[in-house]
Amino acid sequence: MNANAFFDILHEAAAAPSTRRKGAEGGEDKPGVWQGLPLEGRFEIVYEDSRGLWSTRALDARELRLGPGRTLLGGIDRARGGYRGFRVDRIRRLTEEGGPRMNTSILDWLLARAEAQKRERAELVRSLARRDRSRKHAA
Repeated sequence: MNANAFFDILHEAAAAPSTRRKGAEGGEDKPGVWQGLPLEGRFEIVYEDSRGLWSTRALDARELRLGPGRTLLGGIDRARGGYRGFRVDRIRRLTEEGGPRMNTSILDWLLARAEAQKRERAELVRSLARRDRSRKHAA
């Protein structure tokens, strides 16, 4: 992964407007900075929960959420139905449908994948804009 892309993402997260979230003990709200990065993919993850129990989950990914001290992989849990967020530091193995299997550097791979998809979307938007301009000129 290009180190500059990683730092660009972190810089964007730091520059994002602050949101308020409930404190862990139900007390006063604490300021938190969260940045969402769109991410699409179908993954199978082996996840370790807070009690140390491991489970395998099938996930239709929607986003990466970068926040203070943690990153979440969010998407639709196909087995349980509904949106779930999984702490990336607790994902022990990630397998992309029809793609690679990772046991290490999962966060780096997810960030690189989100950045690549961001570039692909931007290129698609530029291509559609060029097509629309050429159609307008032809008419």
